[in-house]
Amino acid sequence: MYALAILRYRKPLDEVLTIVDQHRAYLRTLKDQGLLLASGPFDPRSGGALLLRIPDDSVQASLDRIRDDDPFTKAGMAQYELMPWAPTIGIEGLEKL
Repeated sequence: MYALAILRYRKPLDEVLTIVDQHRAYLRTLKDQGLLLASGPFDPRSGGALLLRIPDDSVQASLDRIRDDDPFTKAGMAQYELMPWAPTIGIEGLEKL
């Protein structure tokens, strides 16, 4: 199963930037675990998005953990919108990542 996570900043950008390095370090751990396929900020910088690959047997628990363990969430800097996603067109390309 795949999922999209939309992050929307809840604080001014200058405050968000004070912990962006912690957030990115966290995202690197998700990438190392095979959960994160891609991530990046929106332009203009109002938040960002994550493309995730989630184990089929624990989708909601995995998404909750990903959200709750993010330094952005812990510091109240961003709000997550988590959407499980079942792509059909282009799935072959995703599975190569």
